[in-house]
Amino acid sequence: MSSPVAPRIGVAGVVFDEAGRVLLVERGKPPAEGQWTVPGGSLERGESLAEGVCREIAEETGLVVEVGPLVAVIERMAPLPGGESGEDAGSAYHFVILDYLAVVRGGTLAAASDARQARFCSDAELGELPLTEGLRDVIDRARELSRALSSAPSSAASPAPSSAALRRLPAG
Repeated sequence: MSSPVAPRIGVAGVVFDEAGRVLLVERGKPPAEGQWTVPGGSLERGESLAEGVCREIAEETGLVVEVGPLVAVIERMAPLPGGESGEDAGSAYHFVILDYLAVVRGGTLAAASDARQARFCSDAELGELPLTEGLRDVIDRARELSRALSSAPSSAASPAPSSAALRRLPAG
């Protein structure tokens, strides 16, 4: 029996343009190869959550962003081939993904890294693309949060988590 894969932390950014379209990338590698999703990937050792979101969006799209509040936490797992199941079964992968709202501050949109394509998509286009599971709900939540923040007084609409705001606890 193979041992389970430890969960990996992933980060992603939900970005809207001035027209309300959402930034999506077509995944060029497994898992979810060929599906469209928000740009993101694995958090690197020693990297804050906000730094990871900024890096992943820049790597996949060429855009520079400011990271805002947390939108959703998503869990993705796939079993190992062979149909193992139960408490002791392993996983081919296990990701816990933190999706943050983000705002473009610079850069030029161009697909790179493991993204085949990168573009801003309208709501109508979302219905025509093969989206990753649960993505539409995340986009809807992010849109509601974005609207709430834009209508709130400026002191309440603070950009979220900077490296300083996400306090690191000492190891051990």
